[in-house]
Amino acid sequence: MDFLPDILATIVEQAQKPTLAFLIGGMVLAAMRSELSVPEPVYKFIVTLLLLKVGLNAGIAIREADLVALLVPAGFAAITGIAIVLLGGQTLARMRGVSKTDGLATAGLFGAVSASTLAAGMAVLDSDGIYYEGFIGALYPFMDIAALVTAIVLARLAEARKAVAAGGGTLVMGGGSGGNGETGEIVRSILVSTFRSAAVSALVLGIGLGIFARPDAVYESFYEPLFRGLLSILMLIMGMEAWSRLSELRGVAHAYLGYALAAPLIHGAIGFGFGLLAHQLTGFSAGGTVLLAVMAASSSDISGPPTIRGALPEANPSAYIGASTGIGTPIAILSIPLWIALADVMIGL
Repeated sequence: MDFLPDILATIVEQAQKPTLAFLIGGMVLAAMRSELSVPEPVYKFIVTLLLLKVGLNAGIAIREADLVALLVPAGFAAITGIAIVLLGGQTLARMRGVSKTDGLATAGLFGAVSASTLAAGMAVLDSDGIYYEGFIGALYPFMDIAALVTAIVLARLAEARKAVAAGGGTLVMGGGSGGNGETGEIVRSILVSTFRSAAVSALVLGIGLGIFARPDAVYESFYEPLFRGLLSILMLIMGMEAWSRLSELRGVAHAYLGYALAAPLIHGAIGFGFGLLAHQLTGFSAGGTVLLAVMAASSSDISGPPTIRGALPEANPSAYIGASTGIGTPIAILSIPLWIALADVMIGL
């Protein structure tokens, strides 16, 4: 247990960094009922720029990356997203007072990725000079889409079984309600809506430009210098938003509170474990392992909610958005120092 003081010291030190400090500051302002606000168009503009920056950096790195070095963590990212949703389906979705659809919708958001939390993790590692693979941003869609597809398909199948049971029929998996044809259509619809979402579109565009164009000059002169300043404003906004979302949990089961408090740490540990495995197999860096844990700990706050809302309109937004944005997001961001400390102990930074 000698390493515990080092981990605690690292956590305290990281909490004083601007990225986390602005998040905490936003929560304090909201708690004090400050009238400070940032217009919605400004928020969307900041998010777009940050995602383009992450995508460009990933695309530039992919040009030079070894294919195996990229595919192994990408595969683990997808598996992590699926595992998080399956875990939520066996825990939250089975708790008293939680409907199967609401539980899976919440698990889907927690399995998907928060671009802002990923950007925060990158900023923290950059400020400490900790190396991570430039293609990390390209792992975002793998985990994000895998989680959303899994959650929505499972929720749709659960609703189909419920409807069939109520009618005294039998669910046939070869066709009809809940059949393979319908499931395939659901998956295609999710993929299309996810890639059309503003967040994923900006990220994928940045990756594509980084791979096929030569955006290095504009990246270094425009996107890179603005990154930390814009991220600090985004963290301030998210802190205020997170505090305001807490009130949405009052009308739903207390099970969401317990899940939202524990999920980021449990999910982050899953991502960290797969990062360690990738490190053993391909030499995946300690910084990359940290960011895989950060992505797993995060919950989607941009692309996920509209995807869930469109695919599962019967799900309660107060449950899945309140749990993810109100509690899950700040815990995920505040847990970044924990993954850095664990990586230092288990791999070495």
